[in-house]
Amino acid sequence: MEQAGRYQDLRDYIQRRLAAGAEADATALSYLCLSYGRLKQYGPLFDCLTKLDQRIRQGDTGIRPLNTLRYNAAGDARPLLGALRADALVDFGTYREAIAEGQRALAAVPKSSFSYSPPFPPVKLKLAILPTMVIAAAQAGDLEQAKQFLETLENVEMPFGGSGMWETLKSNGLGRAYMALGQYDKAIAELGAFRRSTITGGLADVLRGWGAKGDSFNTIYELPRRLMLGKALVETGKIEDAKAALDEVLGSPRAKDMGDLYWMTLFERGRLAKLENDRPAAIRYWEQAIDVIEKQRSTINTEASKIGFVGDKQAVYGRLIGLLVDQGRAAEAFGYVERSKSRALVDMLAAKKDDFAVAGADREKTKQALAQLDAADLAAQGQDQTAQTEETALSGVRNLALMRTQIQQAAPELATLVTVSAVPSDELKSLVGADETLIEYYGQGKDLFAFVLDRQKLQAVKLDADGLEQRVRDLRTTIQQVDGNAWRVPAQALYAELWQPVASQIMTTKVILVPHGALHYLPFAALVASDGGLLADRYALRFLPSASVLKFLRAASPSGRAPLLAIGDPDLGDPRYDLRFAAEEAKNVASIFPGSRVLLRKEASKSNFKTTEGTFARIHFATHGEFNADQPLASGLHLAKDGGGDDMLTVGELYSMNLNADLVTLSACETGLGKVANGDDVVGLTRGFFYAGARSIVASLWSVDDKATAMLMETFYRNLATMDKEEALRRAQVTTRASFPQPFFWAAFQLTGRGD
Repeated sequence: MEQAGRYQDLRDYIQRRLAAGAEADATALSYLCLSYGRLKQYGPLFDCLTKLDQRIRQGDTGIRPLNTLRYNAAGDARPLLGALRADALVDFGTYREAIAEGQRALAAVPKSSFSYSPPFPPVKLKLAILPTMVIAAAQAGDLEQAKQFLETLENVEMPFGGSGMWETLKSNGLGRAYMALGQYDKAIAELGAFRRSTITGGLADVLRGWGAKGDSFNTIYELPRRLMLGKALVETGKIEDAKAALDEVLGSPRAKDMGDLYWMTLFERGRLAKLENDRPAAIRYWEQAIDVIEKQRSTINTEASKIGFVGDKQAVYGRLIGLLVDQGRAAEAFGYVERSKSRALVDMLAAKKDDFAVAGADREKTKQALAQLDAADLAAQGQDQTAQTEETALSGVRNLALMRTQIQQAAPELATLVTVSAVPSDELKSLVGADETLIEYYGQGKDLFAFVLDRQKLQAVKLDADGLEQRVRDLRTTIQQVDGNAWRVPAQALYAELWQPVASQIMTTKVILVPHGALHYLPFAALVASDGGLLADRYALRFLPSASVLKFLRAASPSGRAPLLAIGDPDLGDPRYDLRFAAEEAKNVASIFPGSRVLLRKEASKSNFKTTEGTFARIHFATHGEFNADQPLASGLHLAKDGGGDDMLTVGELYSMNLNADLVTLSACETGLGKVANGDDVVGLTRGFFYAGARSIVASLWSVDDKATAMLMETFYRNLATMDKEEALRRAQVTTRASFPQPFFWAAFQLTGRGD
């Protein structure tokens, strides 16, 4: 069964043996783990690998053949353990860990040159491990290490017995390795040679029963190989040959069941159509690819280990958006911009799985619904492909659609975090205030698009993004120089690039900004017009992570809650982290609202804060913040330790809270920053507080002088008595500028969310 690729049969056979009382020894666990790994059933796989590791540590290292008539020797379970772990870690995108597991597995491969004696001979293990290591190193960006692994793979010697089988496995591994390194000419040569070996594969189908349940050599090896070959041919400009290879994949009745492989084929086919100037066909292929992408919640790259590269979902959105704008189809392009942001957020939050708070909902029922959604997602991706028929595949898709519908009906806001969704532009027009204009930026390569939306119109303007990131960096760098005006040069250049082209379409003094990429880190208020005036003098600005968020910004809650909770200068156990003016700031802010509560020093702890959940209309943090770019859900606010717990209030925890606050102010270091995901939805404290129920958030883009911050914050809160939040912040910035003219002191703070 293992040789035939019948992994579901293998899994079921081992499970029946274990249920009947057979010992869960290294042999049984090795075959069971292998079947889970090939079926991409990650939960059972990692549990199985843990048990196998325990058996190995107890001295049980042998893998006995299931067919004792064929084999006489036992294989070694140790390298198989590492190989399966490495494969799974590549799928999860943890490439450094995959390399380490691969190296341990390779070191454990026996030196014997047996080919047929044990069930997992050394040559087979090497040909399984080394391509994975090449892929992992290439994806990790370590090309030198990847090339070293490739050289080792190229030099693997074939044993005398069964050389045709091993040559096929080696050719497949080399093809994946060359694709991982972008060595497309070598990939074409190797994959072309591999094509000739499929005759042998057809004979194997007959002898071994590979086709018994619809999964033949063609499905397991040939379709991934044809995609690899098609992409390599695209990259080398061999258009007609590429079309033939890709169309063969799309013509297979099983291609639609192969998850990432299918949408990547559609994407490459769209690239060919664009090269041939067949724009309607390119749009059609890319729309189909996005439909496949959006049917998945999972972010696991299940095809990475099969084809040597990871498909870029956001590249599909970017290509389609650019083409739609060129065709004058602004509304459709705008819809895909919003969907791309939603896809990115779903990907980023997938690690939280079922731990989300839902206002007014039973948490356990929510967890159960999300667990069912994950199960339906995996079923719809066709992970059990060895047994899946067209009927069962369609059933999986229907179940996934049903679970999504149930979650959307029960908890619409939660649905935006776990399924791809976007609000139609016509509905968004009605959500923008009559006195507001929304500008959403979207970048693709050197092109930047600005979508301008108000209650009457939606227009797309093409801008130039070449060098934009560097100019944003220049502005932020020069703003830190508080004794000069060097910041005005990049501030004027950015105004000319980003604002001037759309200025004639802005008929209001209130503007909603939805940034993209590096623009999330840009202090728009400090941009300088050609006449020397500042944007902050002319417009009241508020920000959103995406336009679709407008639909879910909650209206003000009924009165009855305490007016304000101020948390300031928590005791972090080190005087270097004390904030000199934060305690005074917290007390002054609280004094503006009678009945407020203040938590300072040791009282400013996470546990004390959590006991106040949902009881304050406003929450003010005068604390240190920390942004973790590698693990954005681990970013957070530092609070005082108590009870032996940790001091960090993390973004991940916020998604499990229900604060129901009208305003959250983060008067802390870099609290406005977040991870700009590929696709551009930002996951940081702002997004987390949104989901926790905050209607508006004020946060900073850099570490600000705490004396100037105290002045700005006190002025902002006093302004709220007579004006809305947008204008209150703008006026507070103008007031602070009188004492602290440089933008370093006042331009970092931005309002995100509702402006009223």
